[in-house]
Amino acid sequence: MIKAEEFCMHHQVNLTFIHSLSERGLVTVTSVEEELYIPEGQVREIERVMRLHFDMDINLEGVEVITRLLSEMEDLREESRRLRNRLTLYENDL
Repeated sequence: MIKAEEFCMHHQVNLTFIHSLSERGLVTVTSVEEELYIPEGQVREIERVMRLHFDMDINLEGVEVITRLLSEMEDLREESRRLRNRLTLYENDL
């Protein structure tokens, strides 16, 4: 777990940005004794969202849509892979 305040200082963003991401369900954060912590696995996702929002000037609503579409694309890619594997099994039996 990484202290959100330290993450924000390092990346030069406001803590309110992390709160906004959490409220929108874009990232998961944990509160311990009134301190906000970011799970290590979420850091990469927050950095990706930061690039979309700050570097590409995409509002958070747009970031939400992009994130959802990327997730759906990854799900479809995984389903396609599973179906190809199943098809290969059936083809090998013939």
